[in-house]
Amino acid sequence: MTRCFTYEVSKEEVGQTIGYFLKNRGYSRQVLIHLKKTTDGIRRNGTWAYTRERLEAKDRLQIRLVEKISSEQIKPVSLPFGVVYEDQDLLVVNKPAGMPIHPSMNHHDNTLANAIAAYAQEKKETYPYRCINRLDRDTTGLLILAKHMLSAAILYEQMRNRKILRTYLALVKGKIKSSGTIDLPIGRAPGSTIERRVDPIDGERAVTHYTPLKYGKDWTLLRCNLETGRTHQIRVHMSHIGHPLPGDFLYGTEEPHARRQLLHSYQLSFSHPIIGERMKFTQELPEDMQAYMADSQKTE
Repeated sequence: MTRCFTYEVSKEEVGQTIGYFLKNRGYSRQVLIHLKKTTDGIRRNGTWAYTRERLEAKDRLQIRLVEKISSEQIKPVSLPFGVVYEDQDLLVVNKPAGMPIHPSMNHHDNTLANAIAAYAQEKKETYPYRCINRLDRDTTGLLILAKHMLSAAILYEQMRNRKILRTYLALVKGKIKSSGTIDLPIGRAPGSTIERRVDPIDGERAVTHYTPLKYGKDWTLLRCNLETGRTHQIRVHMSHIGHPLPGDFLYGTEEPHARRQLLHSYQLSFSHPIIGERMKFTQELPEDMQAYMADSQKTE
């Protein structure tokens, strides 16, 4: 993949070094090193330039970002997923249940990475697999993928600075009557590489804000906003306060009408990494969550 960018130097930016100018636009150290090694990676008014050079009035910078590598170790496999938005810089997809986002020891060819590799191959595109936000295997909904290293660097920085706003819809057991916030640290459960628990001693801070939206027979539909992004955060927090997710085999109880934890990445809001425009995407509840609520209503 090759992406070219052109920048006009403003009066306020005169005297800045090229490196400082680009860092202010989200170019990470890794991206700048890559550009230095790229033929015509950084040009100033049409001439190859060093990052230490100082900018002058009416200067124009041309950036040529070339990535020849792709995630070659990931086997392309045609698998179902939804494309919600796509351009030259990013993908927003709707991940189905039962699909891990990365290959692992027990999942070589049934992951979102495999599906994206096949999708890119079909479109005759090449780009490394870079997933910005993470979802558990059985959590459905919206994910952001960066198509090149500059897009990834800017989006990762937004994630670190909590500028990517993530909203989930969760079905939980019992009735939660009012909105609230859970501010409890989460750490690994002893003896497990997967399970997490509330851990006031060694855990990392985790904050979940929740609002009840709808009630049924022994369930509440919650809107959850994450201030932090710990592994299994919503599942651990809700189980800890006595409202586990139906079908959550780790933190709740298995149910015949819930084959997975009923959790959905409903909405993502972030600034486009290149044009800066604020973007918002919404993905409605999947069929199994709608069916669980409908079946419950019938038995009331």
